[in-house]
Amino acid sequence: MLFDKFQAMADFRAELAEQGVAPFGAVTEEILSATEGIVQGRKVILAGTNNYLGLSYDSRCIAKAQEAAQRWGTGTTGSRVANGSFEGHQALEDEIAEFYGVDHAIAFSTGYAATMGMCATLAGPGDVILLDADSHSSIYSGVKLSGADIIRFKHSNPDDLAKRLRRLGDRAGQALIIAEGIYSMLGDVAPLQEIAAIKREYGSYLLVDEAHSMGVLGESGRGAAQAAGVESDVDFTAGTFSKSLGSVGGFCVSPHAELEHIRFCINAYIFTASSSPSVIASTREALRIISSEPERREQLWRNSHQLYDGLKSLGLKVGPSASPVVAVEFEDHANTIACWQGLMDQGVYVNLVVPPASPSTNFLLRNSVSAAHSPQQIDEIIAAYASLKDRGLLTSAEHGEG
Repeated sequence: MLFDKFQAMADFRAELAEQGVAPFGAVTEEILSATEGIVQGRKVILAGTNNYLGLSYDSRCIAKAQEAAQRWGTGTTGSRVANGSFEGHQALEDEIAEFYGVDHAIAFSTGYAATMGMCATLAGPGDVILLDADSHSSIYSGVKLSGADIIRFKHSNPDDLAKRLRRLGDRAGQALIIAEGIYSMLGDVAPLQEIAAIKREYGSYLLVDEAHSMGVLGESGRGAAQAAGVESDVDFTAGTFSKSLGSVGGFCVSPHAELEHIRFCINAYIFTASSSPSVIASTREALRIISSEPERREQLWRNSHQLYDGLKSLGLKVGPSASPVVAVEFEDHANTIACWQGLMDQGVYVNLVVPPASPSTNFLLRNSVSAAHSPQQIDEIIAAYASLKDRGLLTSAEHGEG
């Protein structure tokens, strides 16, 4: 039957319901601050929101959104191709291009649409795309639509990328390489220096998705490519407004003037209603704050190291290095669910990640760190995990040396 393929998910949801656990679609009744809210009737520390710089609740961003809604209304009611652009759309594109030091930018309604749209459009039939095996769903969705030949290289493995490019011969010069800055599940950073060197050697093109690294890495917050010193090797930078910028939407910037033509070939841009004026206004203000307040990024990394070191000291199986994404890996799904609920019971809300969203067959409790978290809140998160360990909920499979 048509619905048979959904039975595994139906069974999993039934298991969660039987246990009275709601990790997916948990209802937030109230936001108290950038780091606290009422979720499922309980006051919790928000440690699963990707609100890396705490700007979703910044009074300046809120004020700009309110002003824009009052002046321009609540929505655009159509795509920019059909309805035209509002003044703010063009201003945001100019400002995001200036932020990245390039001349061309496209703003999308969501980050997913930005990455998927670019990956679906840049390469086509007869072209080759090489993508990291642990790429985000938006990247996989896009390349499948492209019609190009798709080759996966081992996660963050430049040698494997080079080997696969070498096999392409003359086709390597027209190939598109896709990598991410920070990978969203385990928080590891791509080896962009090595990837950029290989890109130069073979004359390929490079797209970097900075969704989780914009505002987080780099001297001015432009992301992993800036931190690695290889921005001049990046042909296209994609990203989102829903992480460090605290709103919703996405973008692509490029030094190539062809981006202005590509814009009108991207279905995810042409056939999607443009972002509402309030979203555009708050995003512009958040971008200004990122540029003028580097201390937020510095605090984010202090918090990230505090959480990562604290969880690692408990013997938990965490990612390879400190990052604003700190994930704890589990092998048993029932134990993962119990630990998620155990954290909620102690007032800590994190993300439960199950395959295939996780990069392996393991389950994850994914913690997102914010610059707005206080050191005391980070300590509370660590203490909540320590309590789970004391209660025997964290088994040997979840220990780094287990």
